[in-house]
Amino acid sequence: MEMSSLINPDVIAKQDDLAARFHPRAPFRHVVIDDFFDVDYATRVLAQFPPFEHGNARNEAGELGNKSTVEKIRGLGNAYAALDDLVQSREFLDLVGKVTGIDDLLYDPWYFGGGTHENRHGQDLDAHVDFNRHPANRWHRRLNLIVYLNHDWDDAWGGSLQLHSDPRSADDRIITITPKFNRAVIFETTETSWHGFPRIALPEDKRMLTRKSVALYFYTRDRPVEETAGTHSTIYVDAPLPERIACGYTLDAADVDELRVLVARRDQHNLRLYRDLAAMTAQFERAQAALYGGRLGRLRHLARVALRRWRG
Repeated sequence: MEMSSLINPDVIAKQDDLAARFHPRAPFRHVVIDDFFDVDYATRVLAQFPPFEHGNARNEAGELGNKSTVEKIRGLGNAYAALDDLVQSREFLDLVGKVTGIDDLLYDPWYFGGGTHENRHGQDLDAHVDFNRHPANRWHRRLNLIVYLNHDWDDAWGGSLQLHSDPRSADDRIITITPKFNRAVIFETTETSWHGFPRIALPEDKRMLTRKSVALYFYTRDRPVEETAGTHSTIYVDAPLPERIACGYTLDAADVDELRVLVARRDQHNLRLYRDLAAMTAQFERAQAALYGGRLGRLRHLARVALRRWRG
């Protein structure tokens, strides 16, 4: 299927304008593109969006939560099969490369961490930078492309994408992007591309709504040396206490619930870090045992004994 039948022809025609909008680092390189897909195609993508129960709704702690994802999008229907064909085509990769100035982009056939994302009332996403290497082939993660599928959304409900200059800083600058239907956001993935969204708090009469999106991640085999860092998983910055909670403030039931969520989130992040540390320690101990065990280990021991005698 031709790219022009899926992507809005205006997007293809305005590549130079989009590139100019992408390159300023405010707070990092990104561009917002409304009416990204052909409107009929976007409607089909939404119509074939999988039910929440069809996806993986377990969080990083292994607990059921309010976010559901489906990575293997090709089996979701013909609209998603067409999307899978599109994002791996050289024509589409060159379009994204022209807009972002990043050549030789690679699509992820595993959709690791990507695919369809659906978030319910009560879900949030702490400011974070993404994992920087693909876990299977060690490619460098370079770009996120997210297309939102929400006809009815208000920033006041939470859930709007936030781009941060530095969530650890008191003067953190934030750009808010409403997840409107058929709006795409392309942004670079670096060690400072902090992003997330505040907790979704829908009005009672809107609780049937969920925040829907399709997330596509792109990679390269190499990246500039000045942008290269050690391999890491997703790095989160826990949300601070709400400004209203200060000396003399009286907590109500909603405040207590919010504080419990914040504490639980910190506990989850700490447990994840402890698990990562335990795994690395176990790997080190196995490597140490292999190094000092067997014939090689005995030779190392004899060499060290001989060296001490020589020095003595």
